[in-house]
Amino acid sequence: MPPTQQQRRDGLASLIARAARQWRRAVDRRLQPFGLTEATWLPLIHIARAPTPMRQKDLAASLALDGSSVVRVLDALVAAELIERREEDGDRRAKSITPTAQGLAIIDQVEAASREVRTAALAGLSDEDIEIATRVLDRVCLNLAKAQA
Repeated sequence: MPPTQQQRRDGLASLIARAARQWRRAVDRRLQPFGLTEATWLPLIHIARAPTPMRQKDLAASLALDGSSVVRVLDALVAAELIERREEDGDRRAKSITPTAQGLAIIDQVEAASREVRTAALAGLSDEDIEIATRVLDRVCLNLAKAQA
């Protein structure tokens, strides 16, 4: 017997969570040779994609993390020579974050791995399927953001 409409609604949240976990694990597996996990590659991508050098507080907000968690991640990325922290206008408290040359090279590999996982994950889905899924997930995110406000 096919699931009821209510059963599908009840199962959607766990399905979204499961898909996200599997997607992250797939990317993490692809990035193991570079010593990166989601905790390090995701901030690195946010830093690299930013149109201007990011500040620690902006990175924390974009990742929905508290400041102390971001500091630990940034410390690890600095130690790995993938990013640099620079004082802004002589203010030692305000630091901008930029990728190093080595960081930019790793980011290219992260992006390539991410594309491969995305291609595999979305195999067999039509453009219409992607459009519908995107619209649905955008709405779920909007609803959740409203509930947290």
